[in-house]
Amino acid sequence: MEAFESVSTWRQPVPPAASSSRSDLVTRVATEILARSERRLRVAVDGRTAAGKTSFAHELAAAVRALGRPTLRASLDDFKHPWQHASEHGYDRVSGVGYYRNAHDHASVRRLLLEPAGPSGSGQVVLCAHDPLTGRDHRDVVVRAGPDAVLIVDTVFAFRPEWDDLWDYRIWLEVAAVQSLDRGVARDSSRDGADEATRVHRDRYAVAEAIYLAEVGPVSRADVVIDNHDWAAPFVIR
Repeated sequence: MEAFESVSTWRQPVPPAASSSRSDLVTRVATEILARSERRLRVAVDGRTAAGKTSFAHELAAAVRALGRPTLRASLDDFKHPWQHASEHGYDRVSGVGYYRNAHDHASVRRLLLEPAGPSGSGQVVLCAHDPLTGRDHRDVVVRAGPDAVLIVDTVFAFRPEWDDLWDYRIWLEVAAVQSLDRGVARDSSRDGADEATRVHRDRYAVAEAIYLAEVGPVSRADVVIDNHDWAAPFVIR
């Protein structure tokens, strides 16, 4: 079954199955998504930093393909303003406010990714606008989504008003703020050092997520809320 992936160098491998119960849950969610429509669908996987969004989205895409539908995978990390031009967009790269308000290229998310991937869109989809590591512009790399393709996007801030109207199915992965911080620091310490990783997650990401939670109320907007504290034993909260 056809699978389109982002050309970004910021990639995470597909995780091995953590348990049969996790695989069963992912398949149930995939089945529910596909029951929505036989036409193109756009699915968001949202949650706090290090909630497991990318892994879940990879697993979900595999389950959707196993059920007979082609997939496209994207992350809105690949739709941020390039760091070398950050100041032009008020993206200070330091504060949580700057990260939430100005990091993402809202227009490109709508015009290049979500609108063309919709049921009445052109099907000409860009899965990566700017590589977050190299800064390379990939907006000319276009894939053709079939009429029944399912786009699965992992990201923080998925339900923000700049593009919330364009999702067909919304998933929220729930982990506590303290676990988000611990996981994020553990993940990034080898690259950034423990002190810098702690600062970034505590003073930037956590602050941005608090703004998002207060202004948008993403948990209430989700079609399904999944407790993802335990990788091997996630469960549906509602």
